[in-house]
Amino acid sequence: MGFPEDYMHGQEQLLLDLKPHWWRIVPSAAALAGAVLIGIIVVANDWPDALSLLVGVGILAALGWFGISYAQWVSTHFVLTSDRLIYRSGLVSRTGIEIPLERINTVFSSQNLFERVIGAGDLVVESASAEGRQEFDDIRKPQAVQNEIYVAMENNENRKFDRIASSSGGGAPSVSVAEELAKLDDLRTRGVISEAEFAAQKAKLLGS
Repeated sequence: MGFPEDYMHGQEQLLLDLKPHWWRIVPSAAALAGAVLIGIIVVANDWPDALSLLVGVGILAALGWFGISYAQWVSTHFVLTSDRLIYRSGLVSRTGIEIPLERINTVFSSQNLFERVIGAGDLVVESASAEGRQEFDDIRKPQAVQNEIYVAMENNENRKFDRIASSSGGGAPSVSVAEELAKLDDLRTRGVISEAEFAAQKAKLLGS
């Protein structure tokens, strides 16, 4: 089940739509597999009815846990668009977080040894929005996602500069070169753009 397109607006483009890493549902799946295996053993050995009943209850409980875990997994979306970072989860009671890219300050990724092996990890997003600091766990390939967020932030800033340039129409610029350089320096300090990209943009501004 993909992220609903009617949640998008205008020229907004969907860049990433990720569900949590499959590891999130492994414990419930393992419990269900173990309960079914025990049930097969009990039936094959014709054990007492009381024990069979107990095992049956265990299988139903494990099945319920797996069903809830799977429903939560399939209804959770970590979404990156050209304008926003969105996190939504829940089937009946839904929760959601939206952070505009221009308000994101820093993105951290972390993985322990086991998470590196299976390709999972956590992301922490610090922003100037009302949400402040947000933690997202069980993210697939968190370092790659972190890079995608920074690229999207850079592209978002570039579109702003393009709109400023086009709105000036060759007349008096609405934003001074000094202000644009200050914005570029802020992007470089936050790690959104590299030194080479900063130098190229700076030369372009000073040349104009």
